[in-house]
Amino acid sequence: MSPTASGNSSAQTHLPAPAHWIDGHSVPVDGPGLAVVNPATGEVIASVPEGTAEDVDRAVGAAAAAFADWSTTDLAHRIALMRRVAEGLQTRQEELAAVITAEIGAPISFSRLAHAGFPAEAIAAAITVAEEYVWSEEVGNSTIVREPIGVVGAITPWNFPLQQVVNKVVPALLAGNTVVLKPSEVSPLSAQIFAEVTAQAGVPAGVFNLVHGTGAVVGEAIARHSGIAMVSFTGSTMAGKRVAAVAADTVKRVSLELGGKAALVVLPEADLDEAVSQGLANAWVNGGQACGAWTRMLVPAEAHDRVVEKLREAAAAYTTGDPTREETDLGPLASEAQRRRVNEYIEKGIADGATLVVGGPDRPEGLETGAYVKPTIFADVDPDSTIAREEIFGPVLTVIPYTGDDQAVAITNDTVYGLSAAIAGDGDHALALARQIRAGQVIINGGQYNFMAPWGGYKQSGNGRENGRAGFEEYLETKAISV
Repeated sequence: MSPTASGNSSAQTHLPAPAHWIDGHSVPVDGPGLAVVNPATGEVIASVPEGTAEDVDRAVGAAAAAFADWSTTDLAHRIALMRRVAEGLQTRQEELAAVITAEIGAPISFSRLAHAGFPAEAIAAAITVAEEYVWSEEVGNSTIVREPIGVVGAITPWNFPLQQVVNKVVPALLAGNTVVLKPSEVSPLSAQIFAEVTAQAGVPAGVFNLVHGTGAVVGEAIARHSGIAMVSFTGSTMAGKRVAAVAADTVKRVSLELGGKAALVVLPEADLDEAVSQGLANAWVNGGQACGAWTRMLVPAEAHDRVVEKLREAAAAYTTGDPTREETDLGPLASEAQRRRVNEYIEKGIADGATLVVGGPDRPEGLETGAYVKPTIFADVDPDSTIAREEIFGPVLTVIPYTGDDQAVAITNDTVYGLSAAIAGDGDHALALARQIRAGQVIINGGQYNFMAPWGGYKQSGNGRENGRAGFEEYLETKAISV
């Protein structure tokens, strides 16, 4: 299908006015702020306050003051409040979907299903973990207790703006911590709605606080602040290294969920049609702007050409265009800067000799404005090439031929990243390879995402985990009381 024309639909969407949220109140800031741009149109749709270290200090003060009461609040009460937060997000699901489409360009169907739909599932899973968690145990002559760590600083990315807020804030609050959040300045509007929902749910003043701004100012102030006991960060590996370095001065706990370069290993016995369908969908999910996107497809050398032709046919069914239209599969990237970055990688792939199957550099036909790129597939890709090794963060799939299981595992593991991987093929065969892959999670034959399972990476994909019991424990300290 050919790309559809991009329309300007932001006028139909009610957008919240971004403001800091400190001690239970909206705190507007006078003066110019940071522009929030609709990437489909280039239109400035909001202005977000450019927060300062002083704003962070006020938020930390409010969180610290609220900690004593909140940390000793009955768990059942904290759970009840988080259930009301989930209900509030569900009530505003259609609004959230439209806002996220406006701020990052995600197709409205995907915004409705994933961006605005999955957070309630994540909250339900976090509540289940909290309900089942063993908070104390007897070991010999000692009682081992788990306690909230204190004030948590959460720094979230632009690509899944609401989901990442929920993944960090809700478990931290359930564990008895208070929170200071910095959402991405690229996509701050859904976080603003989240702040409103927490207040309407009855979360006490100071328990949840939000400070807008840039990573260089607000993010660093959070990482550096002596009143913050832990920082949970999701973003690029380069930015994560900076957070860890700044946080080291106060020896605070740091949890990092960083970049990825996931491989889908297609085994010789795999159903190629199913592998192609799932592989392309997970490579181009959210416009390829997902740290777990399956951006490398490893295929048996003898099946390479057949797989490439199936990918060419499958790609033709994807519609690129106005993200507010129900039929759109791929909208713009989240920003013009991201469009330029991805386009440079596509040009690099061509220059390095990879075979261009579909897509290519420059904008799709008929989409001369907005942050659009052509969804692209490269074949015969050298596993040592730039496009096979660096995180592109756009709809670019590289197809890499391999010979034998050992080479497939070696190519999969030959990366600085270790966030995610996938395998298509016989269950026992796939499971044997999964145990050899150095990644935090491996999906076999399109296994459904599990919010009760931990998410996080090996190597330079980060430290720590989100979701499940492992993610919950990131927000707890351990104390031994011996008699």
